[in-house]
Amino acid sequence: MEYIKNYLEYLQVVKKYSDMTIKAYEDDLIEYNEFLGNIFTSVTKVNRETVNKYLKFLYEKKINKNSVGRKLSSVRGLYNYLVREEIVSDNYFNSVSNPRKDLYLPKFLKDSDLDKIFMVCNSDGPIGQRNSLIIELLYATGLRVSELVNIKIKNIDMDNRIIKVLGKGSKERIVIYNNHTKLAMNRYLNDGYHEFNKINSGYLILNKNGNKLSERYVRVIIDKLVHQAGLNIKISPHTLRHTFATDMLEEGADLMTVKELLGHESLNTTSIYTHVTNEQIRKTYNMAHPRAKK
Repeated sequence: MEYIKNYLEYLQVVKKYSDMTIKAYEDDLIEYNEFLGNIFTSVTKVNRETVNKYLKFLYEKKINKNSVGRKLSSVRGLYNYLVREEIVSDNYFNSVSNPRKDLYLPKFLKDSDLDKIFMVCNSDGPIGQRNSLIIELLYATGLRVSELVNIKIKNIDMDNRIIKVLGKGSKERIVIYNNHTKLAMNRYLNDGYHEFNKINSGYLILNKNGNKLSERYVRVIIDKLVHQAGLNIKISPHTLRHTFATDMLEEGADLMTVKELLGHESLNTTSIYTHVTNEQIRKTYNMAHPRAKK
């Protein structure tokens, strides 16, 4: 486990991966380490036969292809790190490709559900102002939750309504927010923020102690708002990111613009949203065309 622990520390300190991403790597690598124990070998004593046994182990679990691919990527990353550190000489997992991903349609919110969530956002007190801003920012910008909690005041250009954020792989990008979000931000910064800002941390979204809010607690806030809105659905911060992308494309934004705003490395990643909008087009056609209704 020592090598795994060192690798996870490398992901946190050097690669600056989010807490959620590191936890996913940790879970995968703990499972892999237990697998190695079951076949009486260690992380540094792996060969091609070990790789084949691990593949067999994964497919016998009957998990989906996306999960298999993620677990393989986690282990492959570990060995790339161990090769760089000259702890092992070869990464046998580089000879194995991830299975082709299952196509899934991202979950996004209907306009009516989104409106209900905005309606229950209370801007009277510090907590309500902060929570309202969280929802406004996630939907207005398509930010990842890790990017949201790491926003610093100094990186916000209030006049031009833009924020400089640090995305995956420590890559900087600019996101734009709208006038609704500007009002929510001004209200929070001029009022509630001062109640939270006890230690001058510099972060925008703070907890009661003045530290930046955790990603986990953002999820708790969203769960509470969904419940207050009377919605019987389960959503996450990423659902608002999906909703942002879907709505942008449905309103005519081009794919390349949405790609840049989301901070995707590849246009292929962004293109998943075209399946959503095409599905919506199909539904609209079937509802509206006289012959399609027969």
